[in-house]
Amino acid sequence: MLEGVNVALGVSGSIAAVKCVELAHELRRHGASVRAVMTSAARGIVHPWALEFATEHDVVTELTGRVEHVELCGREGWADVLLLAPATANTVGKVASAVDDTPVTTCATTALGADVPVVCAPAMHEPMYDHPGVRSALDQLTEWGVEFVDPRIEEGKAKIATEAAIVTGVARAVSNRPLDGRHVVVTAGATAEPLDPVRVLTNRSSGRMGRALARACHVRGADVTLVHGTGGTKPDVDAHYADVEWVGSSAEMLAATLDACDDAAALASAAAISDFTVDASPEKIRSGDARTLDLLPAPKLIDTVRDEYPDLPVVGFKTETSGDDEAMTAEARRIMDRSGLAFVVANDASVMGEAETRALLVTGETSEPFVGSKLAAGERIADELVGVLR
Repeated sequence: MLEGVNVALGVSGSIAAVKCVELAHELRRHGASVRAVMTSAARGIVHPWALEFATEHDVVTELTGRVEHVELCGREGWADVLLLAPATANTVGKVASAVDDTPVTTCATTALGADVPVVCAPAMHEPMYDHPGVRSALDQLTEWGVEFVDPRIEEGKAKIATEAAIVTGVARAVSNRPLDGRHVVVTAGATAEPLDPVRVLTNRSSGRMGRALARACHVRGADVTLVHGTGGTKPDVDAHYADVEWVGSSAEMLAATLDACDDAAALASAAAISDFTVDASPEKIRSGDARTLDLLPAPKLIDTVRDEYPDLPVVGFKTETSGDDEAMTAEARRIMDRSGLAFVVANDASVMGEAETRALLVTGETSEPFVGSKLAAGERIADELVGVLR
């Protein structure tokens, strides 16, 4: 997601600075190179050696005759993006007023003057975050093009966003955003058909693939609606990159998807939607006796969407148990032709619920194999979708 990206990490004196070591590691896990800059207040919370270890670079703690702020964030500087994380009320106010009395604020002034992207992850107590002066400073920075990774409001605090959310914000800031202004709908996860008030008929889908694709579309500039099935239990996920609609049954997913597609540029149907439904018992089915369930075919989501929105580009996903690439490709092309799909992602059922995938990206002419993480697969699929929408 951040392969080859140089990130200057500006750390100021919030207690959330204790998280900056793990944040630096997370940025690097996604391919970034990181160099840290610290205020004196931040050094009172985290020792520069910790960030030196995490980044494998010297840490800037003061500005010298080497003009480190220009070397990092100037027009010909090292950094592709300046990340202020955590950004205190003090730092936000100073950056908005071009007050340069710390290495971090001086790097920010330099970056803004040099048109280097700036991403800000605020962290402070909630009353400080709600102060009109701080709000005014945030508005000013937004007007100047600074991008924000909003804090989590919990326990009277505006806590710094998760590492995953910050990585996503940095990736979006350095993207050329080919999907800017486009609304993309992605379905993810498993639906669950009630058998009675206690039991459901569902499957093993975790929703990882759909969430990875939604995140990749967001990074590329899209406004994303994620229609996510809860399966047996609603998953605890940080879907910071999308407006999430949680649904239970296949009928609920179909209704939510049709509604979301009203102004969409594309739909990617990655969810594992129940092919069958049942007439649910109003009371718990008693155990002990053999039971026969009449499975009724559920409406096909992509076919229903195609009927409602005949010109909408739709990406299909097809899960098979054969493990045979030729058979998977043939089945993918069958549904592509049947429903007029832009392309289809075919995968083996063995990857359901796993972090890694083995998939085939099937178009009218080619069948491209992919083996790797679902996060990387989401990026590849998003790039293919960019080509379709262009």
